[in-house]
Amino acid sequence: MPSMGEWAARLRGEASSHFHLTDDEQQLRARAWRLVMPAHERSSFEIALSSLAHTRMLPAALQSSSISDYQRALVSGSFASQASRYNRLAEDANADRALLAPFRANAIRVVNADRVRLRTLDASTRVPAESRDPAQARVMENEGLVLWVCERLRFRLASYRYALDNLVVEMPSGEAVRAERAIMGLEAEINLVCKLPLIGVFGGEGVPAADRPVVYKG
Repeated sequence: MPSMGEWAARLRGEASSHFHLTDDEQQLRARAWRLVMPAHERSSFEIALSSLAHTRMLPAALQSSSISDYQRALVSGSFASQASRYNRLAEDANADRALLAPFRANAIRVVNADRVRLRTLDASTRVPAESRDPAQARVMENEGLVLWVCERLRFRLASYRYALDNLVVEMPSGEAVRAERAIMGLEAEINLVCKLPLIGVFGGEGVPAADRPVVYKG
């Protein structure tokens, strides 16, 4: 699947590097998996699309953009009471939040390594010309992955808020306070991840990811 995905990405005109992945790059992709997948396991069709996007078989633009998906999956299950649904929402938001600090630290290491990669590429006369394109493509893949994760995190946050508002309308409960606090905590962590100063291969140097349109998914 990854090999076919790289071929499909090239056909779409996306950057694709044949360089081996560093340990940090492999870990970044593994951490990104959970963050770009749908938040609810009942969203089977959306999970299939996201899986194909993650392997680059399909463009990530085909992922669902409907913020009601999570809410529909949340209320479709069998729960003992409305509190169980609120608890599930809070648990999902808290679980996402716990993943963001490690992802952010991982992304910083990858971005810093890419800065070294590009400086060496420009300064050294011992690097063959044929290494330039795959090196630059790898930087685009890495930065594109961070941008994609930020895009899906913003979507996930909107999905959680949509679910909470509709739960309150349908089944008002004091448990909504706990869910709201979890979502607010997640939003704070998302802001930290999506304001990382990236290299800027899709915009200006140091422009925060959240302020730049995602033009490529790595």
